Amino acid sequence: MATADIHITEGEHDHDHDHHGNFWTTYVFSTDHKMIAKQYLITGIFWALIGGTLSVIFRLQLGFPDADISWLKPLLGKWITEQGKLDPEFYLALVTMHGTIMVFFVLTAGLSGTFSNFLIPLQIGARDMASGFMNMLSYWAFALSSVVMFVSLFIETGPASGGWVIYPPLSALPQAVSGSGLGMTLWLVAMALFIVSQLLGGVNYIATVINMRTHGMSFSKLPLTIWAFFLTAVIGLLSFPVLLSAALLLIFDRSFGTSFYLSDIYIGGEALPNQGGSPILFQHLFWFLGHPEVYIVLLPALGITSEVVATNSRKPIFGYKAMIGSMLFIAILSFVVWAHHMFVSGMNPFLGSVFMLLTLIIAVPSAVKVFNYLTTLWRGNIRFTPAMLFAIGLVSFFISGGLTGIFLGNSAIDIQLHDTYFVVAHFHLVMGSASFFGMLCGVYHWFPKMFGRMMDNRLGYIHFWLTFVGVYMVFFPMHYIGIAGYPRRYYSFTNFDTLNSFSDLNMFVSIAAIFTFTAQLVFLFNFFHSIWRGRKATANPWESNTLEWTTPVVPGHGNWPGEIPKVYRWPYDYSKPGSKEDFIPQHIPFSMTPESNLPHENEMIKLEKEEDVNVVVVDDKKGH
Repeated sequence: MATADIHITEGEHDHDHDHHGNFWTTYVFSTDHKMIAKQYLITGIFWALIGGTLSVIFRLQLGFPDADISWLKPLLGKWITEQGKLDPEFYLALVTMHGTIMVFFVLTAGLSGTFSNFLIPLQIGARDMASGFMNMLSYWAFALSSVVMFVSLFIETGPASGGWVIYPPLSALPQAVSGSGLGMTLWLVAMALFIVSQLLGGVNYIATVINMRTHGMSFSKLPLTIWAFFLTAVIGLLSFPVLLSAALLLIFDRSFGTSFYLSDIYIGGEALPNQGGSPILFQHLFWFLGHPEVYIVLLPALGITSEVVATNSRKPIFGYKAMIGSMLFIAILSFVVWAHHMFVSGMNPFLGSVFMLLTLIIAVPSAVKVFNYLTTLWRGNIRFTPAMLFAIGLVSFFISGGLTGIFLGNSAIDIQLHDTYFVVAHFHLVMGSASFFGMLCGVYHWFPKMFGRMMDNRLGYIHFWLTFVGVYMVFFPMHYIGIAGYPRRYYSFTNFDTLNSFSDLNMFVSIAAIFTFTAQLVFLFNFFHSIWRGRKATANPWESNTLEWTTPVVPGHGNWPGEIPKVYRWPYDYSKPGSKEDFIPQHIPFSMTPESNLPHENEMIKLEKEEDVNVVVVDDKKGH
């Protein structure tokens, strides 16, 4: 029995012209996914500058503990003591806010919020997100969260200072340190709003990918970027509510006298009334989100890297199905390894062995991804664009940071290295730097589609090499001082004679951190200058296969002025033998490329013709 595939095309040809709003609806309260993506990107850049500045300030304290930093008094006010030193409690607040800002506001919202919003509709062939209004709400919940967190930096008692993991009792007792008061309350309010934003966005991403793919875009033809964004949204949807629950219980303990996390606390020799709670419960709840959070920031970066590596190697991605399988495996395993952050919490050694085994198993899908990146690069006709360099840099950090993760996954070694700079160096490489490079890689690659102009390549190369070398200068020596016993979150090491021999290395780390941060000014200039003064982009400057490059140079609201292209093939047909060009976009039918078709693809031609015959286009404007 023949079936007819009926496409309703009412108003499609005029879709691009139906959304001319005013300034507020176009640039501020926009429901266009591309504008919302740009809002996430600009906000993420703002937060990256704030988070980076905070790290420079506390690295000054760590590298030069005897230096007079009174010159920072106009900026930090009373947080610089009479002796010209950084206030010890404010130091803890700086570390706390740096971690919070970089993990959640930059690498979660800035990375995933930007590229999930920008690429999902464009790469699956959709006019917009499933709910544009919900998408707008998601951004503005994040913006409101940002305002609350930013305000907390300037209050009299200082921002939260219990570490980005906010372990109780430090975070549960407002009288613990100055940052545990109003600063901690604002931290919790900001994070509650942030989680609402993430859940709204995640539901929208999942609904869009499942329901709004264009004709022919099956799951087996999705770009790996979309697979990464989709799985990231699923992880976030399952894990963020747990953090919200943990935060709510913490609010109860702080404000309503409950004892979920508190028990047997003595202050000034007097016992608090709280009994029966356990701070370990909070650790379990926090890390149930905390470890998937690693992959919430890393998977989108890996997806972006897959796209950029294949495009610029001019080769099909090696092991497409293996890449999807490894991401799926990582996503599942991310929920069963949280307790490897708690090996020193008094956990039953047998349970520790179970979590150790599960943690080490993650090395398998991670190794699959690295192998596939390297084999895609192998003998490729590589184009070293700035985006490609940042993608290769990500692979480098993923390998070097991943190797140290094998040490830390082993409970016997982790107990020795726990809370040292070895751990700091590990997660800054594999999670922080790798994800940050993925974000920069995405900006350089999709800047022409975002703004219709090209970024300057020479400045891009300078930015890459300064940052790449700088990151290794910071975190490679940090492993050594971690092995030597340098504990993290300490204000000063001058009272430990055994650590004095590493003071010069610690100073070098601080200088390298300032150098790397300064190098980002090259990117900032290139980014903002190119928005207005960059060379005008062509429709497909990288000769890429995915659907976003079939839109106009600067797509309007609705993305395609006419009908959405139909998809016939996977997105990685690069350098196909016999093909006239070294790329064949997804919307090109097999019937147009007989010279390069494989035997099973020739059989698809007949199917394409049958489908075209069965498609009946109904144009309501013409009434037939």
